[in-house]
Amino acid sequence: MAQGKRISTDIGDDALHTIQTLGAAAKAARLAAGEGQAAAAARLGVHVQTIGRIESGEPGVSVGHMVGLLALYGICVQPLQARGR
Repeated sequence: MAQGKRISTDIGDDALHTIQTLGAAAKAARLAAGEGQAAAAARLGVHVQTIGRIESGEPGVSVGHMVGLLALYGICVQPLQARGR
């Protein structure tokens, strides 16, 4: 895991994969917009390291920061649906 806040070791692989996928989407959108991490951080009002943590799929990043970064580049997260258990 990258440096930063530690999270529960009980996080499932599916949740970790989702976080990593969202981070990769944020990075791709930022790059497509031609912006660096510093510009994204300034727009979002966070430290540049937070952008790197989001994009690397670190699970300890605030969900608000993750969704905020995605929104900066026009990516919306669809409403969630519960899986049948």
